[in-house]
Amino acid sequence: MSTDKKRVQFRAPHRLIDRTDALAEVLGEDRTDILVTALREYLQEATHDTALVQEIAAAYYDDEISFQQLESLVGAEEAANLRVLKQQLDADFIDEVADA
Repeated sequence: MSTDKKRVQFRAPHRLIDRTDALAEVLGEDRTDILVTALREYLQEATHDTALVQEIAAAYYDDEISFQQLESLVGAEEAANLRVLKQQLDADFIDEVADA
């Protein structure tokens, strides 16, 4: 895992932060560690959701996200598969237009 870090700032409901702080105290960690772990686990679970992966793929096919973003979301193997499919879809579209 990369040790490069990026500072972010966001607003969250007081109750959520209070719960985060309480858990951090129980575990002897800081708030950032709790939030980073929660975010990492959420992203890991979310990218195993078939409907979400389809949305991510559609965003890639529509050039809304880059290949690097795709790869960071779904992993290298799935991203490579989606890139091949996109290339096939693009080639099929060009063939259809050429035949018209």
